Amino acid sequence: SEESSSSEEDSSEECQSNSGEEENSQTSGSESHKSSSHESPRSLKRGTTVSLSSMTSESDYAIPPDAYSTDTECSEPENKLPKTCSSSTDNGKTESMEKSGYLLKMVKTWKKTWKRHWFVLKDGELLYYKSPSDVIRKPQGQIELNACSTIARGDGKQMLQSVCNLKADSPNLLEEWLRVLQSVLRIKAASPLFTHPDTRPIMKGHLTKVYFILHRTSVCLHALMLYFLTQFPLGQIKLWEARVEEVHKSCDVAEVSAQYTLSIQSVNQDPVYLLIDSPYEKTSWLYHLSVAAGSAVEQVGTEFEQLLGKLLRIEGDPGSQLWRHPTLCFTNEGLSSPLTTLPSQALQTEAIKLFKTCQLFINVAIDTPAIDYHVTLAQCALQVCLTHPELQNEIYCQLIKQTQKTPPYGPPGTLQGWQFLALCVGLFLPTPPILWYLQVHLKRHGDSRTEEGKYAIYCQRSLERTQQKGDRQARSSRTEILSILLRNPYHHSLPFSVPVHFLNNTYQVVSFDASTTVEEFQSRLNQDTGMRKTAQSGFSLYSDDPTGKDLEHCLQGNLKICDIISKWEQASKEQHTGKSENARTVKLTYKNRVYFSQQMRGETERERLLLAYQTNLEITAGHFPVNKELALEMAALLAQVEFGDFERPFSPGPSGAAQTKSNQTLKQVLERFYPKHYRHSCTEEQMRYLLSARWASLRGRSSSECIRIYLTVARKWSFFGAKLFEAEVSKNVRVWLAVHEDGVSMLEFNSVVILASYPYKSIVTFGACGQDFMLSSGTNTSKDKSTEKHLFAMAPSKVRDVTLLIASYINCTQQRKAAAHHLSAPALLLALSGEMKKSKESRSKSPPAACRPSKAPTLL
Repeated sequence: SEESSSSEEDSSEECQSNSGEEENSQTSGSESHKSSSHESPRSLKRGTTVSLSSMTSESDYAIPPDAYSTDTECSEPENKLPKTCSSSTDNGKTESMEKSGYLLKMVKTWKKTWKRHWFVLKDGELLYYKSPSDVIRKPQGQIELNACSTIARGDGKQMLQSVCNLKADSPNLLEEWLRVLQSVLRIKAASPLFTHPDTRPIMKGHLTKVYFILHRTSVCLHALMLYFLTQFPLGQIKLWEARVEEVHKSCDVAEVSAQYTLSIQSVNQDPVYLLIDSPYEKTSWLYHLSVAAGSAVEQVGTEFEQLLGKLLRIEGDPGSQLWRHPTLCFTNEGLSSPLTTLPSQALQTEAIKLFKTCQLFINVAIDTPAIDYHVTLAQCALQVCLTHPELQNEIYCQLIKQTQKTPPYGPPGTLQGWQFLALCVGLFLPTPPILWYLQVHLKRHGDSRTEEGKYAIYCQRSLERTQQKGDRQARSSRTEILSILLRNPYHHSLPFSVPVHFLNNTYQVVSFDASTTVEEFQSRLNQDTGMRKTAQSGFSLYSDDPTGKDLEHCLQGNLKICDIISKWEQASKEQHTGKSENARTVKLTYKNRVYFSQQMRGETERERLLLAYQTNLEITAGHFPVNKELALEMAALLAQVEFGDFERPFSPGPSGAAQTKSNQTLKQVLERFYPKHYRHSCTEEQMRYLLSARWASLRGRSSSECIRIYLTVARKWSFFGAKLFEAEVSKNVRVWLAVHEDGVSMLEFNSVVILASYPYKSIVTFGACGQDFMLSSGTNTSKDKSTEKHLFAMAPSKVRDVTLLIASYINCTQQRKAAAHHLSAPALLLALSGEMKKSKESRSKSPPAACRPSKAPTLL
C-alpha cells in the first residue's frame, strides 16, 4: 500500500468560523436570470446564452448538452474553466461552493510556526494535503465545517482567525476564501440535511431546473426542496404555501427536450420551473410538492390520496361518510392500479403484486404447517419495501384498507391484517400525510376488548418507538414474525426475548421490542444481573458468526437487536441451505471487552465471577503465564466455585459408583479449568490426585471468597485484562499482540515476555494495510521527529477486531480523563495519575516470578 503523508500536527483541529459579514459576489462570467412573468420556461428563444461558470467544475461531472449556447456549433467546451460549482441565492447572485489553493496553517508546537499546505474545499469538506499531487492520497488533515462553525478575519489583512489559523498569500485571495467558506456555512446552517441529519427525504430524483438549464439531483424534504450537483446541496426552494402546478407546452420551445413542466411559485422568491421527461415522475413530483406546499392536496394524486386529502381537510371527522367509501375499505378484489402515486411503471406493477401478497397473508389461515408460508410471504413483501422505499407508503395504504372496519355492513378488519401491520410499524414508517392517516386509523380501532383492537394499541406503542429510534435496516426475522403471529404483543411491553450467555455456562433471558438498540438491551441486562453500566464495567455484547466459524463480533451500541438477528438469519440461510437453518439462532454472549485497573472500585460480585471465568479461558488457551502448580491451584478454586466442597468416595474399590462419579467430576474440572499444554505432562491418574488434594484443602470456602483469591492472583500479572492476538512479525516468527489500557505491547509467543511496547500517545496511525495490521509509532519532540511502521500478519477478522479495540481504548481513555477533570477532586486526580504511572512501570518489566516454573505452590 502507498505511504500516506502523515500530519505533523493534530489533524483533529476544528475550524470554527464567524458568520460575520455575508458578502455575496457574482463569479466572473456567470449570469443570473430574473423574470417577473409566470410563463413557461419553454418560451426561451434561440440564441440565449447560458453561463458555464455555474456548471463547470474541477471534478469529472459531465456537462449536459443543453448547457451551451444553442446558436453555436461547438458541442463541447474547449477546456474546463477554473471556477467550481456555484449556488444560487435568493437575490439571483451565484456563489462558488468549491475551491482549492495554497494556504498557510499555524502549527502549535514548542513555538508557533506557519506551514504551507494545499487546501481543497469540496462537498462541504475542507481537506489539506502536502501538495496538489498528493490529492489522490489520504489527506494530512481535515478542518471541520458544520452548521455551528464560525469564521472571522485575523489581525492581519491576509489572515483568517479562529481555533485554526489560516493565512493567504494576498488580501484578494483571502477575500475569495472567506467568501466561499461563508457560502458553505450558510448552506449548512440552512439545510436540514446538516441541522437534522436523520431527516428522511420524501421524494428524490434527477430534474432540470430553469433558469440554470442544469441537470441536478433534487430532494423534497417536507417544506423544503434541496437541489444538488454533487453530494453537497447547491441551494433550496421553500415550498410551504407555494403554488405548485403543471405548465402546458408552448409552441416555440422545440429545442427543449423535456415533455412536462412544473412551476413552483413561492412567496418572496422568483418562480422556479422543473423540466421532467417521464409522466410517472411528473405525477409523483406534482403530488409530493403539493403535499409539502400544503395546497390543493385533495385535487392531486390517486383517488385514494384525494380521499385522504379530504379527510385531512376535515381533520378526520369520525362522523364523515368518507370513512365508508369503498376505496378506503376492505375488499376481496384485486387492485387495478396502485393506491399511491409512484414515479415509474415498474413500481406500479410491483405495488399490484404487493397487494396480492397481502391478500394471501390475510386470507390463508395460520396453522402449524402453513406458518413458514406466512413467514416467507411477510419477509418477501418487507424486503421489497426496504429495497424500494417508494413502496412503503403503498403497503401501509393497502394494510389500512384491508383492516378498515365498515360497520354496520361488510366484514370487519381481519386479525392477520393487523398482524402484518404490526410487523411494518416496527420496521419503517410512512411519510406525511399517510403517517397522519395511520395514526388516526390506529386510534379509531384501538380497543382492549377485541384481539384486533389489542393489536391496534400495540401498533400505537410501536409507532412511537419507531419515531424515537428511527427506521430499521433489515426485514423482520423469522423469530420476530413468529412472535407476532403466535401471541398478541399487546400483553407484553417488550414482546420479544432472547437468551444472553455468560462464560460460566449460565444465561439470562432479556426482553426487547422492535426498536430496542444494543445500548438499551445492555442496560436492561445489567439491571437484571446486578451489574454496573457498560461504561463502568467494560463489558460488551457479542454475537457468534452465522457461518459456523469460531468467530465473535462485538455489537455497536446504536445497532438494533432485531436488525442483528435478521441479518444473522439471512447470512446463516445463505450458508446452510435446506430445512435445518430454521433451527439455528444467533448466540449472544456478554463478556469484558475493555479493562481498566480503576474498574476494581465498585466491582459487583457478578462482574468478578464473570471476569474469573473469562480469565480461565485465557489460562486454558495458553495466553496467561502460569506454571503447573499455580494452574492446579486456580483450577481447584474454580472447581470449588462450580461444584462446592470436594466429596471423597467412600467405596473401597475403584469400581464403585461413588469413585466413578468422583473421577468424572475431576476429569470435567481438568478439561474446563486446566491448561491444555500441561495435561500431557503426567498421567491422568496423577493429575486427578494432585487436583483432588488442592480441591479438598478449600473445604468450607465460599464462592465469593474463592473468586476473590482467584482474581487477586490473576491481577498480579501486569497484562491482566489485556486482549491477546496471535500475529507474525516475519516468516515463522509468531508473537502475541496485547492491547491494554496503556497501549499495545508485543509479547514473545511461548514465554509471554514483553518484547516491545507502544503507548497510545506514541501511536500515529493503526489499522489494516493490505492483508496485515499496521501500527505506526513515533516520537514528536523538539529535537527528534521520527515515525516507525510495524506490520503484523494475522487473520482479516482479527485485523478488524484489534483495530476497533485500540480505537475503543483510546476513546474510553479520553472520556475518562474528561470525566475525571470535570467531576473528581484534585487529590483523587493525583492518586489516579500515580496508579497509572505504577501500572506503566510494571508493564515495562518482565513478568513476575509466579509466571516462571517453581518447585512448590505459592498461594494456598
